[in-house]
Amino acid sequence: MKYKDYYQVLGVPRSATESDIKKAYRQLAHQFHPDISKDPAGEEKFKAVAEAYAILKNKEKRAEYDNLGQQSAGDQFTPPPQWQDEFSSQASDFDDVDISDIFNAFNRSRSGGASGMWHGKGRAHRKAVPIRGDDYSVTVAISLDKVMSGGEVDVTVELPETDAHGLPHRMPHTFRIQIPRGATEGQRLRLANKGGSGANGGPNGNLYIKLTITPDLIYRIAGRDLYVDLPISPSQAALGDSVDLIFFDTRLTIYIKPGTCSGQRLRFAGKGIPADKDAIAESGDLFAVIQILVPKKLSDEQRALYLQLAAITVSPTRSSDAKETT
Repeated sequence: MKYKDYYQVLGVPRSATESDIKKAYRQLAHQFHPDISKDPAGEEKFKAVAEAYAILKNKEKRAEYDNLGQQSAGDQFTPPPQWQDEFSSQASDFDDVDISDIFNAFNRSRSGGASGMWHGKGRAHRKAVPIRGDDYSVTVAISLDKVMSGGEVDVTVELPETDAHGLPHRMPHTFRIQIPRGATEGQRLRLANKGGSGANGGPNGNLYIKLTITPDLIYRIAGRDLYVDLPISPSQAALGDSVDLIFFDTRLTIYIKPGTCSGQRLRFAGKGIPADKDAIAESGDLFAVIQILVPKKLSDEQRALYLQLAAITVSPTRSSDAKETT
């Protein structure tokens, strides 16, 4: 048979390591595979690459091949007997060469499935194993308003792909997703078959959306409970009053009892984050936290009134018998 420079076929030096040879083979096999390559000579190149790898991957056969010496391409030589099964113009079946290995190495190419057949000479055809696409997970931020109401949002995420040349890159994809009413921090939504593409007829993977709630300027979140600060004046705290709170798309009237203290919490049952659709968790509560605001500047009239109030008020921290200390 004619001598072929297998190192030249794979594009590696004679000093190449096993890892270098395997890497070169995978790249070229993917590039020239008949189901991917548009090169008219791609099939012949694919067979040549497979033939070269079949010899150079094996230490003993590589050593025997190297002993042949630096012959000129086209020279005739007699190969060792054990090589016979390796040389075939039909690219025979190899020990551990499988197209699924190629697709695994190249991120399960999104360019389409392989035909699933190796055409061997004098051997049964072997069908490639279907490979399921990868699952991907991304984090998407949503507002508290969307949590309270639910609804659709458009999200754009960059997902890994492999181009026609087998090179990895990331491409933006936009999906319209349904945010369930009452969604919680860390909740995952599954978009079936929107992950990596399968190979050899395998199914696509899934895309998982992990939700994170953007901190709100007004409300604090604790589980499904909501907390909001409610500022009131000293007179409202002492005498009682009613105030309105704009609560998302509704208005709540809050009744303040006389003698209300700063830090006191007023509870509104069921007004927190709504229960999920499966009713696994109940709706949370809304807590209005009283904050008594003391005026920093007083008018003459206000000062006079506070002095009158101080004269008739017994302070727990003031005593007429107390002596000033220095």
